[in-house]
Amino acid sequence: MTTARIDLPQGTLDLLILRTLALEPQHGWAISERIRQVSTDVVQVPQGSLYPALYRLERRGWIRARWGTSDNNRRAKYYSLTRTGRRQLHAAVDSWRTLAAAVGQVLDMT
Repeated sequence: MTTARIDLPQGTLDLLILRTLALEPQHGWAISERIRQVSTDVVQVPQGSLYPALYRLERRGWIRARWGTSDNNRRAKYYSLTRTGRRQLHAAVDSWRTLAAAVGQVLDMT
C-alpha cells in the first residue's frame, strides 16, 4: 500500500527542524531521518527541501552550524538551536497547536 504524498503547509518544515534540534545538535541527514522515523514515514524531507530550510534558519539566527565528525567518521555540518531559535520554536508550537485545535473544531462540526 502506498501513501499519497502530502505537502507540508508553509513553515511546517521549519517547525519540524527546530523541534528536532531541540533534542540535540544533528547533521542534515540525521535531521531528515529523525523526522521520518518519528512521523512513521509520513513526513519524508528531501534534501532539496531540507538544506535550503537549514540555510534559511541559519540566516535568521535560529540555528547555528559547526563542522564535526559523524558516527561513520565523516566530516559533517552539525546544526544546533540558538537561544532565539528556542524562543521561535516555543512560539511556533503554540501557534501550531492553536491552529490545529481550531481546524479540528471546524472538521468535527455537525
